[in-house]
Amino acid sequence: MPTPRPAHSRDESVETIQRELTAFARRARATAARVHPELSLVSFTLLAHLQEQQGCRATDLAAHYMLDKSTVSRQVAALEKLGYVERRPDPDDQRVHVLHPTAAGHQALEAAHTRRRTLLKERLADWPEEDLARFADYLVRYTEAWGTTPLRGQAGASGMCSSAQSASASIAGPSAAPASVSR
Repeated sequence: MPTPRPAHSRDESVETIQRELTAFARRARATAARVHPELSLVSFTLLAHLQEQQGCRATDLAAHYMLDKSTVSRQVAALEKLGYVERRPDPDDQRVHVLHPTAAGHQALEAAHTRRRTLLKERLADWPEEDLARFADYLVRYTEAWGTTPLRGQAGASGMCSSAQSASASIAGPSAAPASVSR
């Protein structure tokens, strides 16, 4: 059972949340490097999005995650080099290529998801069921406060990401400028 915390002002609470989310992001990045060392956190996120959306154009990935096109290009090149992503012509416009995870990409994602779930279950093993449910609800509420949830986004036309669904993948929120992020 967590130790009861003294009452804080709204500003103190926001400051604590910001500090803890920053620490969480750092730990998540470090854990991601251990769980799937061949993939940066950005590459893993893009690969997972491609799987969820059943294909996506690189430009739509950049818009969706508010990343520079050059960042997405580098990450996609790394995924292609690993054999995790392939380019296929768009059936509606042969000039455009849609990125899709390969069988190896699907396997890498499943293995990483399994390892991540195991780590989370271990870390939260002593949490009461109601605390887990409350924490999950708060995380969903926080994410939805930005207006979109990248992990729940819907595919646009031709199964591609919709740039209208742009959302920041960072904790900083929608005011964050597009970033060049790599490991």
